[in-house]
Amino acid sequence: MDTADHKSLREAVSALGKRHGRGSDTTQLWSEAGKLGYLGVNLPEAYGGGGGGITELSLVLEELGAAGCPLLMLVVSPAICGTVIARFGTDAQKQTWLPALADGSRLMAFGITEPDAGSNSHRITTTARRDQDTGDWILTGRKVFISGVDIADATLIVGRTEDARTGRLKPCLFIVPRDTPGFGRRLIDMELNAAEKQFELTLDDVRLPADALVGDEDAGLLQLFAGLNPERIMTAAFAIGMGRYALARAVEYARDRQVWKTPIGAHQAIAHPLAQAHIELELARLMMQKAAHLYDAGDDTGAGEAANMAKYAAGEACVKAVDQAVHTLGGNGLTREYGLAQLITAARVARIAPVSREMILNYVSHQTLGLPKSY
Repeated sequence: MDTADHKSLREAVSALGKRHGRGSDTTQLWSEAGKLGYLGVNLPEAYGGGGGGITELSLVLEELGAAGCPLLMLVVSPAICGTVIARFGTDAQKQTWLPALADGSRLMAFGITEPDAGSNSHRITTTARRDQDTGDWILTGRKVFISGVDIADATLIVGRTEDARTGRLKPCLFIVPRDTPGFGRRLIDMELNAAEKQFELTLDDVRLPADALVGDEDAGLLQLFAGLNPERIMTAAFAIGMGRYALARAVEYARDRQVWKTPIGAHQAIAHPLAQAHIELELARLMMQKAAHLYDAGDDTGAGEAANMAKYAAGEACVKAVDQAVHTLGGNGLTREYGLAQLITAARVARIAPVSREMILNYVSHQTLGLPKSY
């Protein structure tokens, strides 16, 4: 449950979100949120952050989503990249990036997904090799569905070293500045109506200095999941916020809309599905809060299980809430005036990204229940 500090933060962020509202300029909102200290609440105080954790950052994203103006790059820049750099970066990397990520003056994208790997991260083929003469790293590979690369100052790229090209993934992470030679991007034409664009990336012998490597090239999966668990928790926050926004619009409409001398919300056929949607969103929020608490307490294993469950629950709850909201409004639910129809596509994202619900069910069946793998 929320502490007094969390309630105050929730109220303040909610007020900011309502001032901007749906369809607002995300650049302006990002800037204001940064100045108010909301973007870096999870980052260390020593580097300009709020000294909190993913608990606080997920709260910020949820409330902005509930106001109709979620910031997708909150998932990526402070939650994934900021967390990884704060935990594993060098002093120079922390000094260079964390204050700027915290105040929003710089952004960092995150590149893991590949066209031929899909959900199987162990098939990542983006390769990093050392130039023995200079000590530089040279990266080659492709990435797909990478958010916000055009507005990000750099992308945190997940690759594997040349001598670890086969076998289980032993990831290494590199900071690749946007204008690095050989680092190309192509806009993906999406049906999704979002301010943040999606890109396919090519890394064609991208040369990086030795200090572009974040952490240890032999650290393995720990570094990667330091970013992926917050990503799942923040995706849950994104979905819960969106579901709350849609539900609030539907409840407002059901209170006011009259057909037979009484508001349609008085009819159980309208009221009960909305009540169910609210219950499922609240249950998903509880699991998200549990996951965030475990992560902030340093329990990476427990957080991994809970983060997957939270993301699953929030994705399902969001899709149901949006669907029921549109249905409550009838024809009006499909008009631009009410702005709910475009959420139908957006809600699906929470089921698909950053990991599909089927892969989460695989995780729970294997890791939690101890059932044998099918692959």
